[in-house]
Amino acid sequence: MQALSPNPAVAVTLEQWHAMLEKQDLRALPALLHPQAVFRSPMAFKPYSGAPLVTLILNTVSQVFEDFAYHRQLFSEDGLSVVLEFSACVGDRQLKGIDLIQFDEDGKIVEFEVMIRPLSGLQALGEEMGRRLAPFLAAAKA
Repeated sequence: MQALSPNPAVAVTLEQWHAMLEKQDLRALPALLHPQAVFRSPMAFKPYSGAPLVTLILNTVSQVFEDFAYHRQLFSEDGLSVVLEFSACVGDRQLKGIDLIQFDEDGKIVEFEVMIRPLSGLQALGEEMGRRLAPFLAAAKA
């Protein structure tokens, strides 16, 4: 089986994404996002749209997660999508998950979808994210 690799622009964006997470500094995130980027939460039925809202969500979750680490990355055949497997803790709950990220040809993130297990880890994350973001997300959904 042949290993798949990212589009060159996607590779640059992923390198920047990993560097930001390593430094725990996501200030440069808006430059990586398409203006109409979409975030699909494991806790919400409807996606959140727009780079400012996606930036807010990803900044917040990066502060909530403890001991966050990526373990594997798998690319689509066209090199414009990646699956990043991760683990983290929220309080005393351990969780595993994947980030499904789609990019445009320029390497901008157009969709960021998250899936998490087990349910207890997802619930702990949902509670903490809700506590921190409820007023912002309610306004965005209105």
